[in-house]
Amino acid sequence: MVNGSSVVVADDHPPTRELVARALTDAGFDVRATVRDAPSAVEAVVEHDAALAVLDVRMPGSGIRAAREIVRQRPETAVVMLTVSSDDDDLFAAIGAGALGYLVKGVSSAELVESLNRVLAGETALPASMVRRLIVEFGRRDRDAKLLARRPKIAELSDREREVLELLDEGLSTREIANRMFVAQVTVRSHIAAILRKLEVPDRSRAVELLREDA
Repeated sequence: MVNGSSVVVADDHPPTRELVARALTDAGFDVRATVRDAPSAVEAVVEHDAALAVLDVRMPGSGIRAAREIVRQRPETAVVMLTVSSDDDDLFAAIGAGALGYLVKGVSSAELVESLNRVLAGETALPASMVRRLIVEFGRRDRDAKLLARRPKIAELSDREREVLELLDEGLSTREIANRMFVAQVTVRSHIAAILRKLEVPDRSRAVELLREDA
C-alpha cells in the first residue's frame, strides 16, 4: 500500500466528494483538497503538488478537460476518473486524456483504495469489461486507419456502416447483425444499402471483397 500519498478529489456532488475523501483519509492518504469543478481541480493539483487526482467525468468544466490539463501541467500526477458513466465515449476520452484509471461510482471503499494504490504503484485501474472494450475499440480503429489509407471509398462509410460491413465479413445475416447491434433489421438493411451505394458495388459479396482487398 502507498501510504501518505497526496490526493485532490474533485466532484460536484458534495456527499460523494465527502465520502471519497473520508475513505481515502481513513486508508492513509493525504487528502489535500476537495473541489467541485474542473478549473478548481487543476488549480488544486498544481498548488498542492498532488500525487493523485480523483476526478468526476461530468463535473462542471469537464473532468476530461481537467485530466488533460493536469497531465499537461503536471505529468507526474496520476489521474483516475470516478464516475457514474460507463459510456464508451467517456471511457475512450478519459484514456486519451491521460487517465490511468476509470472507476464507476458504487465501488466499495476497499476497491477504490486498492485501485488507487495500484495506479500509484505504476499500474492501471480499469474494470475487466472496460479493458475488453478498449482492446476492441483500438483494434477497430487500427483496422479502420489501414482501410482508410488503402481505399478512399471506405472513408465515405460512417462508423456504423463500417461495423455492419465487418459483421457481413464475419458471415452474419441481417437478423444476426441486428441482434448484435441491438437495432431493427430495417436499420441494418438501410446501412447495407448505404454501403453498396457509397462503395459503388452491386451486392454484399462485392462489398466484403472490397473490405478484404489488401487487408
